[in-house]
Amino acid sequence: MEDSPINRLPEDTLHQIFSSLSLRQIMICRSVCKLFNRTLTSSSFIHLISARSHLHLLALRPPHLHHHHHSRHASLHSCIHVYDPDQNQWLRFSLDFLPFRSPHPVASSLGLVYLWADSPDSNKSLIVCNPLTRQYRVLPQLGSAWSRHGSVLVDSRNRVMVLTELAALYFSFSQKTQQWLKFSSNLPSKPRSPIVISNSVFALCDVGSPWRSKWKLFSCAVKNLLNLNLNVMNNNWECLERHEWGDIFDIMKRPRLIAGDGNKILMIGGLKSNYSFNQSCSTILILRLDLETMEWEEATRMPEALHRWFQDSKFKVFGGGNRVCFSGKKVGRLALWDCCKWRWIDGVPGNGDELFRGFTFEARLTAIP
Repeated sequence: MEDSPINRLPEDTLHQIFSSLSLRQIMICRSVCKLFNRTLTSSSFIHLISARSHLHLLALRPPHLHHHHHSRHASLHSCIHVYDPDQNQWLRFSLDFLPFRSPHPVASSLGLVYLWADSPDSNKSLIVCNPLTRQYRVLPQLGSAWSRHGSVLVDSRNRVMVLTELAALYFSFSQKTQQWLKFSSNLPSKPRSPIVISNSVFALCDVGSPWRSKWKLFSCAVKNLLNLNLNVMNNNWECLERHEWGDIFDIMKRPRLIAGDGNKILMIGGLKSNYSFNQSCSTILILRLDLETMEWEEATRMPEALHRWFQDSKFKVFGGGNRVCFSGKKVGRLALWDCCKWRWIDGVPGNGDELFRGFTFEARLTAIP
């Protein structure tokens, strides 16, 4: 390659040539030679290509933190396992560039991954990184209790929220004071599967008794002041109820929320076959709420061939848009609803017996704010 004519091309010309490639092709070209790697990882090229090309992936979260304390002594060479639905293949992005122990990815937005990790003083830190550019930034320090009990939410503007039953933390890269803002919460119970859509946070809360669950949908607005110097979370959660919804929350067992396409919410849960205490579920149902019309519709039901693997076991769901992934204990693979089609995902990392959580990862060459 040293004598190749391509070495004599100006950097701008190389950038224009490589910018016509897809992100998959760019990642492959990085491994060809030192020149390509240097060119394709330069800040000027990343700035040029960041908004043009991206991959829609599904990323797996490691098993829950408290089950893996021994991982603190594991190697730094950790990674994120992601699935590419378009190519039907598993990919692995290394996190060995992070000088922290036990990285635990929990959320993503616009190509950036947010993760908890052990800092040198053994405290948990929330870190934002891009596995493709191998850049990272440590957010202001938080106590370890937030990593154990808080749900991390990130919106399309990379505004970060850590949500618990009693309080919410808020951070924006654009605010002058680079610190967390803390707000008390008036939720009736621990928020279940919180999601952020546009300028609002939505979560399910159990308002029933110790003997019988009763789920309700709550929302909370996130307001930007006009001067953009201060961001405030309105801590007054509102219970969303409509008479015409009827018993929509009563027919589903252990419902979860996922952000759908645009201004829509997906609610996933087992469809109760009766109203007895330990009722069985006839299938897994996905409902869709249009936030503009506030009307529910049935999106799909899991086919019997897939549901029989999940009906007698605990399962987890994750995804976004029109892609919902299901993980079951000892199922050994994932079930995927992908734009109205159902299929299995094989080759899941690990022994196949674990319950996987995850999040959508729009891989792109985005710079850290």
